[in-house]
Amino acid sequence: MKKLTILLLCMAVLLSGCAGTAAPADQPDAEPAATESAGAPEAEAAAEPDAAELADAPETEPETDVWDTLEAAYVYAFPLVLMDATKTVATNTEEPVTGKAPVNQFIHGVALANAQFKNVVTPNVDTIYSQVWYDLSEEPIVYVLPETDRFCKVQVLDAWTNTAAVLDKAGAYAITLSTWDGELPEGVTRVDVPTSMAWSITRTVLSGEEDLPNVYAIQAQMQLLPLSYYLSGESYQPPKGSYQEENNYVPVNKVLSMDPVAFFRTANALMEKNQPAEADAALLEQLAAVNVGPGMTFDASVLTGDVQETWTQMLQNLRQKLAGSAMQFSNKLGQWSYFGAPIGDFGTEYAYRALVALAGLGANTVDVALYPKTAVDADGEPLTGEKSYILHFESLPPVLDAGFWSVTAYGEDDFLIDNPLDRYCVNDRSGLKMNDDGSVDVIVSRTAPEDTTNWLPVADGGFHLYLRIYTPDMDAIESWTAPVVSVVTD
Repeated sequence: MKKLTILLLCMAVLLSGCAGTAAPADQPDAEPAATESAGAPEAEAAAEPDAAELADAPETEPETDVWDTLEAAYVYAFPLVLMDATKTVATNTEEPVTGKAPVNQFIHGVALANAQFKNVVTPNVDTIYSQVWYDLSEEPIVYVLPETDRFCKVQVLDAWTNTAAVLDKAGAYAITLSTWDGELPEGVTRVDVPTSMAWSITRTVLSGEEDLPNVYAIQAQMQLLPLSYYLSGESYQPPKGSYQEENNYVPVNKVLSMDPVAFFRTANALMEKNQPAEADAALLEQLAAVNVGPGMTFDASVLTGDVQETWTQMLQNLRQKLAGSAMQFSNKLGQWSYFGAPIGDFGTEYAYRALVALAGLGANTVDVALYPKTAVDADGEPLTGEKSYILHFESLPPVLDAGFWSVTAYGEDDFLIDNPLDRYCVNDRSGLKMNDDGSVDVIVSRTAPEDTTNWLPVADGGFHLYLRIYTPDMDAIESWTAPVVSVVTD
């Protein structure tokens, strides 16, 4: 299973520009992620199979149709099970600490990544994250978003990794299970989420380390409390959470290591409180044949053949299938490419949803952010620190109000590149010098130029670039000329 995990984690490279692969705090385009976060206890209990069950599975030849259905069920349920595992780790604490907090409490990021930061790949150095894992089963949770002088948006995701809403204006919002039928007071905006488990990621942009105190001030003004306390006006003291040593794990590894009985029992239990969408009805009718669905009990009797070997082989083959399926959603932007709609709100594109979840939870929809990547120059040659380059912007990335952009360099290991200036990106806040015609040239090189204003440092070896565009003007993007990376010749 270790070999399988490594194989599947390689898929994250395909999508590291749309969602990060690890813990949430202050990460990449991948935004808070799936590799070091957490999941849910009640499902964990249901996931423990009887030790003899797998051994008792019929020793007959594998039935292709049964395993095809199981594969479809796995692809369908994987994001839900991973969200649960991520929630469990992220909330495995008695009180808020760095990177963790109990359910319905803020997990505030406090620092930007640097070259020593190795917790997650392709870390974001543009925004600080404030996250919340919600349990909406009892009552709505009110999120008060303060007025800010910058990009500060709250992405609210359901348990299936779909974006339920993006909050971009100051105000009081009731994060509400869609079946709740209570009344809200005037001035509180209802935000419906179709599942009792939800996750919000607030991204607050900043202009380097010196701007951190201003971000902390914004975080201090954010409020989160149950609706009942908001209505009563009583002082609210969040309850203590709980800590269990067994819930310290890497979520994606935990899920990938599950045997079929553990995985599908967990999925079925989670579907009880996190109902599938109406659009999933046709698929769920097929999955019922293998006892996968809300209210169903999965057992090993549906498994045929050499269960362990067939299960392992199925997951190994999924890597190629998912990656191939996702390529239809890859968009070219000059020499750059990015994964596009319906990312972040997947509908019935289950394979795409599973691949993005594996690469890193929390992917934005394209109207909120694009993450184009390039690892080659204008001639199609791999980028390397042995050469110097000009990154030429004919015009800057088109963004809407409060939008921003950046270009970040990563080494072959997908981490930030150590350099004497501690500069890991250039962006719209960098004070770049423009050419007389309004274009901009950024020098991408290992050695510093005489004037370092427009310098993006790299190091020996290969590297790649991510162009992050937040709140892109999608109409203008269609005709915009993306920057070109050209080798500097003597």
